[in-house]
Amino acid sequence: MNIKSVLLFLLLIGISAMVNSQTLITGKIIEANGTPILGANIYLDGTYDGTSSDENGNFSFETSEEGIQNLVVSFLSFENFTITKPVSELKNLTIKLREDVNSLDTVVISAGTFEASDNSKISVLKPLDVVTTASALGDFVGALQTLPGTTTVAEDGRLFVRGGDAEETQIFIDGIRVFTPYTPTNNNTPTRGRYSPFLFDGITFSTGGYAAEYGQALSSVLLLNTIDEPVQEKTDISIMTVGVGLGNTQKWDKSSLSINASYINLAPYIALLPDRNDWKKPFEAASGETVFRRKFENGLLKVYAAFDTTNFELTQEDIDLPNGIDYKLNNYNFYSNASYSGVLQNNWKIFGGVSYTYATTKIGLLNDEIEDLENSAHLKIKLRKHFSSRFKMTFGAEQFLTGFNEEFTSDIINTSLGFNNNISAVFSETDLIFSKKVALKIGLRGEYSNLFEEFTLSPRVSFAMKTGKNSQLSLAYGDFYQQPTNEILKYTTTIQAQKTQHFIANYQYTANNRIFRAEIYRKEYNNLVTYDTENPIFSSDFSSNGNGYAQGLDLFWRDNKTFNDMDYWVSYSYLDSEREYKNYPVSATPSFANTHNLSVVAKYWIEDWKSQVGFSYQFASGRTYTNKNIQGFLQEKTKNFNSISLNWAYLISPQKILYASINNVFGFNNVNGYQYSRTPNSSGFYNRRALLPATDQFFFIGFFWTLSDDGTENQLDKL
Repeated sequence: MNIKSVLLFLLLIGISAMVNSQTLITGKIIEANGTPILGANIYLDGTYDGTSSDENGNFSFETSEEGIQNLVVSFLSFENFTITKPVSELKNLTIKLREDVNSLDTVVISAGTFEASDNSKISVLKPLDVVTTASALGDFVGALQTLPGTTTVAEDGRLFVRGGDAEETQIFIDGIRVFTPYTPTNNNTPTRGRYSPFLFDGITFSTGGYAAEYGQALSSVLLLNTIDEPVQEKTDISIMTVGVGLGNTQKWDKSSLSINASYINLAPYIALLPDRNDWKKPFEAASGETVFRRKFENGLLKVYAAFDTTNFELTQEDIDLPNGIDYKLNNYNFYSNASYSGVLQNNWKIFGGVSYTYATTKIGLLNDEIEDLENSAHLKIKLRKHFSSRFKMTFGAEQFLTGFNEEFTSDIINTSLGFNNNISAVFSETDLIFSKKVALKIGLRGEYSNLFEEFTLSPRVSFAMKTGKNSQLSLAYGDFYQQPTNEILKYTTTIQAQKTQHFIANYQYTANNRIFRAEIYRKEYNNLVTYDTENPIFSSDFSSNGNGYAQGLDLFWRDNKTFNDMDYWVSYSYLDSEREYKNYPVSATPSFANTHNLSVVAKYWIEDWKSQVGFSYQFASGRTYTNKNIQGFLQEKTKNFNSISLNWAYLISPQKILYASINNVFGFNNVNGYQYSRTPNSSGFYNRRALLPATDQFFFIGFFWTLSDDGTENQLDKL
């Protein structure tokens, strides 16, 4: 045998050995329901050996690898699958892939919750909307009043949600409680939220069924999140018909600081456009806010602080006093919170925060002097862990501390009232995501009140299921407790925490920049505070025997696709509510509850004019009042409320904006209610006067100028 024959023989042996060492790997890739998956990638980890599944889900490929190997299967919208076995055992496999529950089309529990965020999967509003809504006048509360579930109480200005009064809604900044969120005002004059939208980039408005993390709220919670990291350094200048504002943001390597300050004085405006009030000193306010942020290797620290001071004096009309009632108010409020969020070992996430509120209000009413002082604090810690993409757990603890004192001085009496109230709470919540179509949230909250020596337990459950590619159904149930207000606790502590139960069913459809929501709900009230006098006083007989219910339907539609350069939304609420509480002699529909509420908001960008124009229409059916000239209680209703508002923002240059708005442009003569005389006249008839808004219309003009690094950022998202 020559050398060529030997080489050929050795080559054939080598080829034969290689062929004989190849191992065939086979199997089938299917979904959980057995549907074959076409195009899944199957490969041995760390090698080039692999293939894709065919239309029947089948796959096969050969490999020369030996021993124990990792076979990996991956496919878009499904979780990666890995099996570790000897190569010889990787035959005739049936592999079921589970849907990736972290994908964008995964079901989101939405019952009772509206989100205003650029980062939310399903957002009914954007931060831009909060301050470009014509009727809102730059107040985030005003913008939220265009959403379903809210009630139009024009003379108050606070959030009334689903048959609950304004005290039943709590506000949180970066997860920490705000104890005094509104500026104080006089009767029949709407208040405003203390905190400007300038420093917030996310808002969650829950009209019911909210997480076990949040307590001391019977009807609603509003969560405001400050900006984590500003985009660039800038200065904002505002010159308005009602005052001026100045803001500045500085950025460093790992930290940043934002500051806003404003001064409001209505004297020039009222001198030009007098209203119905007899002002001795028109409304005046100064405020400031700041946020400091510091990044660490595994976390973020944010420190927020805000102060404001308010004062005014006027003579209010009164049907029983020909000269009216002299009323003056001076208020100072300081709020600060610090929060840290970070990552611990083993992927545990931690959040900790603390807030402190100092609020003092001095009121002069005729010859009486009232001075209230509140010191409140909130401490909170929360731990969260994703044990897997399908199982998440949160638990935490918090403490609420409130000290309240009131000094009352008159010609005949000097007295001091007050209380200290400490509430301890623990909470836990579990998220179970069974698939992209089904999710469940189970929570439990426990609270102990030192003041009442009472422990309450609140179970809460939410469920969501996708009913189609773009639609889903959500259900929620929960128990909620809240202690009575300072107005009650300063007189008595021999009562109980008030309670509601929420039952919610929600349907939501989202596709092509359109969103539709329909929600039905039922709220049952127990342990509401009652008393037997016109107003709470020392001699009142207080009890927790009150009860009630609220039920209704909320509808919401938003569309920014159908019409070019136009975005609009429509919301409607039907409310059926009765309660027996306070001094109510019988169960009745409270005077703050409207049966029907409708809002229509539209915004249109005109490129040729470099302008955005806005339109807002609000309708509310009449509210109950007691006609003292006929039998019954809260037996009649005011006429319907109507208001159309317009606004216009003109982009003078990329960083200069001229803005104008008119509220109630057609001057609808709305009536907030009636005041009846205390005693009848000689004919036995009780005279009355209509409670009208201080002004039928409000005009606003402002110039806003931004100086920023890129030369293009402006304040259009704040108008």
